[in-house]
Order: sequence, then structure tokens, then C-alpha cells
Amino acid sequence: MLNYLKDIDSRLLLAINSMHSDLIDSLMIVLSEKTSWIPFYGLILVLIIIKYKWRSWLVLTCIALLITASDQLTSGFMKPYFERLRPCHEETLVKLLYLPIGCGGAYGFVSSHAANSFAAATFLWLLLHRHFRAVVLLFPWAFMICYSRIYLGAHYPGDVIGGMIIGSCLGYLFFRIYTLADQKITKPIKAG
Repeated sequence: MLNYLKDIDSRLLLAINSMHSDLIDSLMIVLSEKTSWIPFYGLILVLIIIKYKWRSWLVLTCIALLITASDQLTSGFMKPYFERLRPCHEETLVKLLYLPIGCGGAYGFVSSHAANSFAAATFLWLLLHRHFRAVVLLFPWAFMICYSRIYLGAHYPGDVIGGMIIGSCLGYLFFRIYTLADQKITKPIKAG
């Protein structure tokens, strides 16, 4: 069964990775590059400040802790623990892959890009969806980041799906933590 799943993972990777063009390459590289999202993060910051005013510090602290937890769990624990090679480090695949940005670190399970983007999307959607309906666009944004990682040959689809699940669970967990902390902080203020 495990070999069957690995075979499907490899076939999906090769199918997605083979659909390249100069224009799509450029788009996928931008999507995968963390710094290209700084204006988007700035917009989210403005929305948080508009809605939460002085309590923005708590939201931003939770987001920082969430991304740190997500990144450390995936890169610091899961990748070294599972030791699943990235496709570009697999001898049988590397000759078949198109790698416009080269190859990353040795291990790929689970994708940190996928975990971090879905952690942020889940947390922010839970936090803001009642106030800003457009925040639902966070999920297509996170999905496109995930897709870019497969397209660029950096991850198997299974690495990305694992990251999406881990990130979504962490996003929900940290939203619950935020909710409890916010209740503790605002309760004395409301009582007074």
C-alpha cells in the first residue's frame, strides 16, 4: 500500500511539474517566494489594526507564535524525523524534474510553506471572516503557494497535503488559544 501511495505521489508530481512555461514559471517562483507577499501581509496587518485596535498586539503575538510553532514543527521536527527526501534529491526522479529554482534542503515531509500558509489562512479566516468577507481569499492564496511548491519540484503532493493538514490544525488551535486569552484580557475591562 505504501509503495502504491508513493507511486501516485510521484506521478502527480511529474504531471504537475511537467506543465511549465516561462510565464507560469515566473508566477510560481513569485508565489513560492516569501518576501513577495509582504504587501499582502501589510494589508492583513491594517485589517487587524482596524478591527482590533489596542488588542492588535495580542492578535499579532498569536500569529507570530503560530508561524513559529508551525515552522519549527515541520522543519525542526517532522522533516528530520521522517527523513523523506525531496523529489529533487531522489535519484530516480531528479533527471525527470524541471527545477527552475534548484533544489532545497534534503527532506520535504511535510512542506513548511504549506503548513505556514494554511496555519495563517485558517487563523486569520476564523478571526476576521465575520468582519471582512474577502478574507476567504486567504485559502486560494494558501493553495496557490502549495501548488507552486509541487510545480517547482520542491515537494511531493503528499508533503504539501500533510502541511495543509498540520497548518490548518495549528491555525484552529491557536485561534482557540487567542479566544481564551482575549476573554481573559477583556473580561476585567468589561466588568469595570
